[in-house]
Amino acid sequence: MSSLEKISARRAELDQLAEVLAKQLAEVDAEREELAVAERVLRRLYEQEAEAATVAAAVSPQRVQVAGRSVLKVPHRSEVVDAAALPADYQRMLEIVKAGGGPVMVKAVGAELGIDASVPGRLEPLRGKLSKLADRGWLHKLPNGTFTTRL
Repeated sequence: MSSLEKISARRAELDQLAEVLAKQLAEVDAEREELAVAERVLRRLYEQEAEAATVAAAVSPQRVQVAGRSVLKVPHRSEVVDAAALPADYQRMLEIVKAGGGPVMVKAVGAELGIDASVPGRLEPLRGKLSKLADRGWLHKLPNGTFTTRL
């Protein structure tokens, strides 16, 4: 085999290799583009999830684990913008006390909520919730056991 033939044969091998490599490069470029699109989509989804979680945390009550039980978290008044962060039943209690216009007894709040006060101990869970609202700065508990709104 002459030198010219060797050069031609090697050139043909390299041309074939270049063709294979060009095809592989095109496949790699296409896959890289697909990955870039997938990455953008996932980033948007993560951002939307984070935004939704932030809105949900600000609007809906959070649950926390206490002694292995899931309980609603009643935030301190200084931690949140408004009463919308409270669980729904706490919001209702707050509205009832506000509507009372002055010191309100637990019995009156219970009556508004439809709790039968004639059954002994039925108002104690309600008293605890109202006290929790007072402890967290949403209400003011007077020495006589009545509740008023905070200014």
